[in-house]
Amino acid sequence: MSLKLAFMGTPAFAVPTLRALHNAGHEIARVYSQPPRKAGRRGLALTPSPVHSEAEMLGVEVATPLGFGEEDERSSFAALELDLAVVVAYGLLLPLEILNAPKSGCLNGHGSLLPRWRGAAPIQRAIQAGDRRTGMMIMRMETGLDTGPVGHSLETEIGETETAGELHDRMADLCAKAMVEALEKLEAGRLAFEDQDAMAERTGRAPCYARKIDKSEAQVDFSASAEDVARKINAFSPFPGAWTQVPVHGTGERVKLLRARAVAGDGSAGHALDDRLTIACGTGAVEILDGQRAGGKPMKAADLLRGIAVPAGTVLGAPDA
Repeated sequence: MSLKLAFMGTPAFAVPTLRALHNAGHEIARVYSQPPRKAGRRGLALTPSPVHSEAEMLGVEVATPLGFGEEDERSSFAALELDLAVVVAYGLLLPLEILNAPKSGCLNGHGSLLPRWRGAAPIQRAIQAGDRRTGMMIMRMETGLDTGPVGHSLETEIGETETAGELHDRMADLCAKAMVEALEKLEAGRLAFEDQDAMAERTGRAPCYARKIDKSEAQVDFSASAEDVARKINAFSPFPGAWTQVPVHGTGERVKLLRARAVAGDGSAGHALDDRLTIACGTGAVEILDGQRAGGKPMKAADLLRGIAVPAGTVLGAPDA
C-alpha cells in the first residue's frame, strides 16, 4: 500500500526526505519547490533548488509557483486528489485551502523538540542555547507558525562541539527516517497527534521562537562567558560564521571561528592565553578548534596558526586590531 503525495520543499535539507518517500514506494504526484534563483559567479544563471533537481532525477513533475494566492494554483493542487502533502523547509506560507485539500492534510518535518524553538533557525538556536538534545518532529500543519499537533518524533544528542552544519546534515537524515515512519503509522491507522500545549505541560518545554540568524549577530564578544562564546561559534558555523579581528602585520584581519569549546582559563577578555588559540572570556576561556581566514578554506586551528601568529598576550577583537 502507498499514499498519493505532494512533496513541498526547497533546500538540500529536504532532499533526503523526498528521496526516502520515493524509495518507500509512495506515489509522489507532484513536487513543489521555490522558483529557480540566480546563481553562479556573476549571479546570472537561473539555478533550480536542490529539491527541484532531485525531483527531476526521480522523474517527478515539479511546480514552482510564487505562492498560492491565485485560484488557478489552488485548484491545480486540489485537482491532484492527494492523500497527503509532506512539507519540509518549503519556505512559502500555505493558505488554509491548501492545508485542508489533501484527505489527511499536510505533515511538516520540523527540526526541534516542539514547542521549543518554533521558527526559522531551530538547529542554530538550540546549539546557541546550550540544549543537550534536539530532534525531528512530524506535525500536522495549521495556520499558526509551527504550532500544529505532533504525531511522531525522533530525538538525538547534540555533541559538545558539534556545529550547526554538522547537526543540520544529521537532522536531514533524521527527518527522512521520521517522516517515513510517520507515514507507516498513518497507513496503519496508528498516527496519533498530541497538542503542543499538552506537550509543553508534560515535558516542561515552554514555547519559544527561533528567530532567523542575522549576520549582524556574528561578531564574537569575548566579554561573555566561555560557554556562551563557544556555543555561539558552533551555532553560527558554517554560516554566517562567528568572527573576530586578529592583528596581522599591524592591521586587523577578520577571521571566522568555526568550532570551539569552553575550557578553564583566566585573563582579560579577548587576550590569547597561549600560542594555540586559547582565548580568555568574561569567565573561563575558549579553545578555538577550527577557523577560516578571509578568502581561505576552513581549517584546523594548528593549520590556521601556520599563517597567522597569535602568541600569548595577543588581543583579539580590539577595535584597532
